[in-house]
Amino acid sequence: MEREESIVIKRVKKGGHGHHGGSWKIAFADFATAMMAFFLVLWLISQSTEEQKIIIAGYFQDPTGQSDKASPYAIDLGGSPVVSNQSGIGSPKQHKTQQDETDELTEVGAKTTLADQLEQQRLEALLAVLKKKVNENPVLNKFKDQLIMDVTPNGLRIQIVDADKKPMFASGSAELKFYFEDILLELAPMIASVPNKISISGHTDATPFGTRDDYGNWELSADRANTARRTLIFGGVKKQQVAQVVGLGDSVLFDAKKPRSPVNRRIDILILSKQAETNLSRVSGKSKEAEKGSPSPQQPLLDRKRLNIFDAREKAKQNQLK
Repeated sequence: MEREESIVIKRVKKGGHGHHGGSWKIAFADFATAMMAFFLVLWLISQSTEEQKIIIAGYFQDPTGQSDKASPYAIDLGGSPVVSNQSGIGSPKQHKTQQDETDELTEVGAKTTLADQLEQQRLEALLAVLKKKVNENPVLNKFKDQLIMDVTPNGLRIQIVDADKKPMFASGSAELKFYFEDILLELAPMIASVPNKISISGHTDATPFGTRDDYGNWELSADRANTARRTLIFGGVKKQQVAQVVGLGDSVLFDAKKPRSPVNRRIDILILSKQAETNLSRVSGKSKEAEKGSPSPQQPLLDRKRLNIFDAREKAKQNQLK
């Protein structure tokens, strides 16, 4: 007896998303958004300067230490939380106890110390960047032995010193040598890239400069510092960035044991720290207030004739230097 085989017919329905529907599209959109944000962050980091990266890192390390107006609370709706008095009736106490004032001073001191530490880190990072650029720059690399850079309590100091066969200026003059002018022009964009103000000072060695009665080491060092200022401004430094220009003669020797050594003839460019800039502004403010005051009867006054003689000498000196 032959066995009959059953025939099974399967019909498959085409189309539709199955049991998952379109949820994968939402997940893919979230992934695409996250990738876009990730690449945007990478692009912003690549466009930021070293100084900007240092500032951003400092902000995330201490968000409340960047400014005196920063709030220590995560959510600030215009004021700090106030603790009411023990009785719970009436307004909070307005007077401060001695302990409260001590705590506030301690907190301000801690913020100041932390801000100083952050700025010290920024200056040290800037110093590392400058040293790297000096090594990479063909113009500066030739004179790296005459470039001395370090971080001091007042800021980042760049000293450009003389050498036996490579003087910065013509002997007894404020006329720049061409290679020293190139050094300043290469340094100018780096100095202009930071927001700090700068101080420029000129120094001479202990060799007396006596060709003229009214012109010595003090005047020579001041003229050289001012020449360096003009060159830096020509190279890109803003006029407002220069806080002061001074001539110190041979009063601050680099090598006190050898007062006539060429290294004593130098130009100092100091990128001021915020505290040094504040101190300088205070001193300048006091000087301006003193100038506004009336002179005492014992104070000698120059008459107009002597002033005219002095102006004539200054003009003659400038014409001779030109």
